[in-house]
Amino acid sequence: MPTESQNPDRALVLIQYIEAEIRPAFEALGFVCHTLSEGNWPFLFAERIEDARQPTVLGYGHGDVIRGLADGWDEGLSPWQMIERDGRWYGRGVADNKGQHSINIGAIRAVLETRGKLGFNAKYLIEMGEERISPGLRELALAHEELFRSDVLLASDGPRLSAERPTVFLGSRGAISFDVWIDARKGGHHSGNWGGLLSDPAIQLAHALASISGPTGQIRIPEWRPNSIPDNVRRVLADCEIESGADGPKIDADWGEPGLTFAEKVFAWCSFAILAFEAGNPKTPVGAIPPRAWARCQLRFVVGIDAQDILPALRRHLDSHGFSHVQIAQSSDEIFRATRLDPEHPWVSWAVDSMARTTGKKPAVLPNLGASLPNDIFSEILQLPTVWVPHSYPGCSQHAPNEHLPLTIAREGLALMAGLYWDLGEPGVPGAR
Repeated sequence: MPTESQNPDRALVLIQYIEAEIRPAFEALGFVCHTLSEGNWPFLFAERIEDARQPTVLGYGHGDVIRGLADGWDEGLSPWQMIERDGRWYGRGVADNKGQHSINIGAIRAVLETRGKLGFNAKYLIEMGEERISPGLRELALAHEELFRSDVLLASDGPRLSAERPTVFLGSRGAISFDVWIDARKGGHHSGNWGGLLSDPAIQLAHALASISGPTGQIRIPEWRPNSIPDNVRRVLADCEIESGADGPKIDADWGEPGLTFAEKVFAWCSFAILAFEAGNPKTPVGAIPPRAWARCQLRFVVGIDAQDILPALRRHLDSHGFSHVQIAQSSDEIFRATRLDPEHPWVSWAVDSMARTTGKKPAVLPNLGASLPNDIFSEILQLPTVWVPHSYPGCSQHAPNEHLPLTIAREGLALMAGLYWDLGEPGVPGAR
């Protein structure tokens, strides 16, 4: 199903995914389903309450996907047809996120078929706008706090640390996207007649952007830099080694904040990126000084950064460096906020122990994902400890052509999630009544 949430023409497909695909899957497992909406965005809430004395676990997934980008896929592959090739499933959403919540639903089914019951209470929320920064989800959580009330969030999204190593992450970096631009004048002017007399907004904007970050990626705005990395975060990241892998790009060792490990750069520090830069007509350049230059930028930030001060801090920085003529504006009303559960929380130890017993491997524990998720809605509004168990890997081509999921990860994901769901019905669950 082409559930592209950025494409207005797919609005009916978003509803179809919930009603025709996910609702029947949950109802077949004895869940009661409710279709909810907030604004123009549909949500499915499913619950199976077995015993009020047992722990209640909230699951989460999103059925929307990034645009298919069909022209960029390898020959014989398609974003809208699931194809198995060389031990991988290819198709848009197999990694982000349809494949991941399908694995979790399959694991729930395995426990029910074996035990005859779950042994805990299960709730599950599927949204259809995560790729649009989850519009309406915050309002939905505020309006239905009692409906969503649970003891823990156990969900799956994002990549593992590596394809081979089961991983738990406990939150996510925040993300804010914003535009930076200069409107110098109306219309372009001949570069021979006016070059040297008229300011070039592209050159000016390049200098303004260069003042934000050093030549090897160090952030120069103090308010965008954490004061320190907590000891418990350093401790768990010391066991997490990031490698490029066969499908990933070569890591640039000298990029980013000096003195940090690769894991600390991604999971414990902030990163600034210029996502797009435009001046003149890039496809057909002409000999004219452009009237305007524009860039779309993004900051990924960790706990400790004041999200409300990110753009004001940028404004102060630009003004103090002589760039008061540079304009800035947030590019979306929504931002992902930074969250991080204490790696020593009882739910973390419980999940890691369960996964280790199932797989015979030592799981990696990440204090937060390097990317961004609407985790603050669960951790701050619903006040839940948040434990994420991803079923993907960094080289899965998520958000790009040829998105794929290795079958080895899918199989291991089914096993470890069945183990987690099984152990929820056994003694030793944190805070069990």
